[in-house]
Amino acid sequence: MKAKLLNVLTVCVVTLAVLSPELVVFGIIWERHLDLVKSQNLADEVNKANTDALALVPQTEGTHSPQTTIQSSDRNVVHQMLSVAEEYKFATILQWFFLLTPICIGLGILFYDRYLVHRAALLKEQVEMLERLWQQSIEQ
Repeated sequence: MKAKLLNVLTVCVVTLAVLSPELVVFGIIWERHLDLVKSQNLADEVNKANTDALALVPQTEGTHSPQTTIQSSDRNVVHQMLSVAEEYKFATILQWFFLLTPICIGLGILFYDRYLVHRAALLKEQVEMLERLWQQSIEQ
């Protein structure tokens, strides 16, 4: 049983050692990708807002219409930025999950094995103490 547990632990550690550089590279590339997407979305929204504002200014002389158009485009930009941020947070959480799961499983197996060794040692001490008490009671 212990040999199988040790083999599983070894496989987990080797898998973690093999996959950890890939996870780090994936994290860096994903972060750069999100920055690129965010900058592209912001550039598109700014271009749309400028085009809409310029198109509406000559047609209407009131001050309320261009301001509401700019405010609504600002809300769209904020909404898109929040969605990109949520995707980034999800990717970060997923990356840490894949990184920490094998470590936690390995540590759990290691600590459980140490706990079993500790319990066996305590049981052995208790049995020896009871045997000594039994021998003393027989001699008296």
